[in-house]
Amino acid sequence: MPDVVAFGELLIDFVPTEAGLGVGGTALWERAPGGAPANVAVGLARLGVTAAFSGMVGDDPFGHYLADVLRDNAVDLRGLRFSAQARTALAFVALQPDGQRDFVFYRHPSADMLFGPADLDEALIAACSIFHCGSISVISEPNRAATYRALELARQHGRLISIDPNLRLPLWPSAEAARAGIRALLPHADVIKISEDEAQFLTGEADLARAARQLWHPSLKLLAITEGGAGCTYVTAAGLGRVAGFSVQTVDTTGAG
Repeated sequence: MPDVVAFGELLIDFVPTEAGLGVGGTALWERAPGGAPANVAVGLARLGVTAAFSGMVGDDPFGHYLADVLRDNAVDLRGLRFSAQARTALAFVALQPDGQRDFVFYRHPSADMLFGPADLDEALIAACSIFHCGSISVISEPNRAATYRALELARQHGRLISIDPNLRLPLWPSAEAARAGIRALLPHADVIKISEDEAQFLTGEADLARAARQLWHPSLKLLAITEGGAGCTYVTAAGLGRVAGFSVQTVDTTGAG
């Protein structure tokens, strides 16, 4: 059985071949596999960690392409489902001149949104060491119920739970719904990876130490707040620390975590 199960969305990112034109101004797009939990599974597999992905894609050419990409990267696919009811999710990612992104999503609904509790491979989650998910899967039903059932299974079997909010405001009904939904999810985590912008959004605090105090809960083992090129602030039960970043030429932050 895999060491890590990553649960959530698997989709196609269309990335422009030229930065800074926006979605409407871009003529040429390049197809790329995407979805934050799937990126985690692939990244771990490339590092030699046994990883599985659990989620749903459409029974369409994009969905089968994505399955092939995961398979080619040695990701366990026993938790992947194919839907005949909806298409694979698509995201058009507009690159700004500094490499940052704007997203336009096509999910009305997409297959990942239809993944429900009955689609879970419960034995897969029970047998793993770490269960990882984001917040996109708790936006709507039945995906929300599947996420919380998976979290329940992971907790019942003593598995470490890792959560990356991966805030995508355009997918939520409102900013208030996003804030409430993510704040409700985070207490289930043993490990939280969150960006400084997400931490400020959830807590209203620009100061990372104060934001961390709001996000910390007694069962949390590690809170990591990423700060882009500045590095990362981390919090454990022993206290707060920092890891410095290093300078790179930004090309595209899509999938960079």
